[in-house]
Amino acid sequence: MVTDDLAKQIIELYERHGWTLKRALLTKETRAAIDNSIFNSAAIVDSDFDALWFARGSQADREAWELRLMAEQQYALFEAFEADESEEDRDEARLEMENRMRDFTKSKVD
Repeated sequence: MVTDDLAKQIIELYERHGWTLKRALLTKETRAAIDNSIFNSAAIVDSDFDALWFARGSQADREAWELRLMAEQQYALFEAFEADESEEDRDEARLEMENRMRDFTKSKVD
């Protein structure tokens, strides 16, 4: 179960390394049980799994995004986008990463 402490620990770890929280993907259960103010100005999105989207600048004017599962088990997916990559292409890649994360979380339940 996701707790305020776990979410804060993950956010603090990423922020120490220069990442910015952009979105929180939350299940209905987590959204009801957690203090949403810990996500600051990040968008909160309904989801069937709990994860956090972080972004930061990367080499050669690229932008790195990481999707981190909100669980004790450390699991994340990473993608770096070119500076001239369209937002549509970025959204498509992020959606694919969410689908991969969803598949991972389902395989852990089975």
